Amino acid sequence: MLHVLLKVLLIIAIVILCLFILSMVVYFFNLDMKLTSALQPLLAKHYDKIKRDRKI
Repeated sequence: MLHVLLKVLLIIAIVILCLFILSMVVYFFNLDMKLTSALQPLLAKHYDKIKRDRKI
């Protein structure tokens, strides 16, 4: 039972470490803003097509 618990804790620790490293890579290379700037023209085209109610 203890062996299984240690194996599960080791797997959880490895997953958390990998997620931390991945978040640091995204932060270091500013990948979130690069993705946002790549998607911005597509999103702008979509939101420009939406009919708006301009009554005040």
